[in-house]
Amino acid sequence: MSHLVLDQVAKTFRSDGREVQAVTPISLKIAKGQIVTFLGPSGCGKTTLMRMVGGLETPTKGQISLDGASLEGPDRRRGMVFQSYSAFPWLTVAGNIRMGLKYRTDICAAARDEIVKGLIATVGLTSFEDSYTNRISGGMRQRVAIARTLAADPDVLLMDEPFGALDALTREHLQTKLMELNQTSAKTTIFVTHDVEEAILIANRLIIFSARPARVLEDIDVDATLGTTRDQALRDAPAFLDMRRHVQKVIRTEYARAEQEAAHV
Repeated sequence: MSHLVLDQVAKTFRSDGREVQAVTPISLKIAKGQIVTFLGPSGCGKTTLMRMVGGLETPTKGQISLDGASLEGPDRRRGMVFQSYSAFPWLTVAGNIRMGLKYRTDICAAARDEIVKGLIATVGLTSFEDSYTNRISGGMRQRVAIARTLAADPDVLLMDEPFGALDALTREHLQTKLMELNQTSAKTTIFVTHDVEEAILIANRLIIFSARPARVLEDIDVDATLGTTRDQALRDAPAFLDMRRHVQKVIRTEYARAEQEAAHV
């Protein structure tokens, strides 16, 4: 049985008497522990699809299930890291991360302290654990949000451009940490990004979407070409560069098709 299943999931928004189809019926089966990246033109509906998985949007049609159980609203089995910074300004860095442990009953107080300490180190904030989040940079607040979500230990991790506001070195560091996490904890992850290299580097599987309404253009088994062991040096490998060129060509072609179609409307 597949871990996460999207069965003919579609979304139509209704506003001022108009209907706008954001996502055409899409079916995907995602294995436990896979990192699946969503890539496609801006506004194509990939974030809407991810939000439906997270229970933040309700499908107009279709069903989403996790380990055979239908998903209908948010719960702690699914954790989301948003594109915008989200941190509680009245709490310290450590206090924010500890909030992610609020509903966990599977660990003792000592284990909570170790988890918080470990996650602070993971996101590179060891010397800022006692700093309030309204006194640190936006990029640092985003790292706090990532650590807080990981603290809750969700079965499915949903990430919407989580590294977009970070400097290049921090972004690479967290990409590497995410890949390491996938190796050690088999965390099923849906990762939305506009960065082609990032999408390829971290993915076991890459889904390329069309312009709105979203439909799947290509479903690429990245592991089959690049293997399962990744590091930043892979960016220079011929196979990586070939895949990057292919993905960019698919997206450019889709942009051109969408523009030509819009011009004739």
